[in-house]
Amino acid sequence: MARILPILGASQPFDPSHRYTTSWILPPLLLAICRAVFAIYIFTAIFFIFGWNGAHGNAEQSRYSFSFFTSLGYWGLGFYFLFSSLHTFSYLGTGKSWLQRWPAALQVAHAVFYTSIVTFPILVTGVFWAILYSGTWFPTSFQGWSNTSQHALNTVLAAFEIFLTRTSPPSPAHLPFLVILLALYLALAYLTHATAGFYPYSFLDPKKGSGKLAGYILGILAAACVIFGIVWGIIWIRRWLTESKLGMHGKLAKKTVVRDEEMMEMANERMK
Repeated sequence: MARILPILGASQPFDPSHRYTTSWILPPLLLAICRAVFAIYIFTAIFFIFGWNGAHGNAEQSRYSFSFFTSLGYWGLGFYFLFSSLHTFSYLGTGKSWLQRWPAALQVAHAVFYTSIVTFPILVTGVFWAILYSGTWFPTSFQGWSNTSQHALNTVLAAFEIFLTRTSPPSPAHLPFLVILLALYLALAYLTHATAGFYPYSFLDPKKGSGKLAGYILGILAAACVIFGIVWGIIWIRRWLTESKLGMHGKLAKKTVVRDEEMMEMANERMK
């Protein structure tokens, strides 16, 4: 197990230089507040959409929203910012985040979770505007706002985590987990058709041609892998530029708990 954890991005001790809970430019308090505000906005948007649909006789849309990758990803983004804000607040208060006290399995899960929220929102945005968007703007302000929140703002929030935090590039070992998540969603989409009689996305209908269907599935899978690679490169460049070139090694909390091995890692990072 000890040999596997570093491969999965969860070396022990976990996150000794507090990369998941600090920014190279924002103080920890502001980072925690930003993450909390993002979580509040996302959950407010979700429940407002549910309320709007219910008030306008479209309650089924809310119920069926759990069959859409967009909606599931938006829930995931909300929960990520909720937990990351709590971890950042706990780090600010004690010098050591809750995340660092969690079992190794949950630390691995958080690392994979982070990788998913800097990859999937960009995939959702690209697929929606390139494939699903009809080309004409939405007929109502509500539809414009809800679609923009879920298919554009999601990528902006992912970019916040990519560009403004101190995270390291995600482990390549996370890529199979992303592929598995996409495969599980594909199974959910066909389960939805079997139980509710519709495909969440029309291009998943095999009646439109098995070759076309395979092309969409493989294309989206390839796009996810490419996005992962691009995000990995951007994070590497951000870390190299801010730390190696600009000497901005992070805004740490005053109560930061730093052990001998953590100090050694931080010193090694400054030398890279």
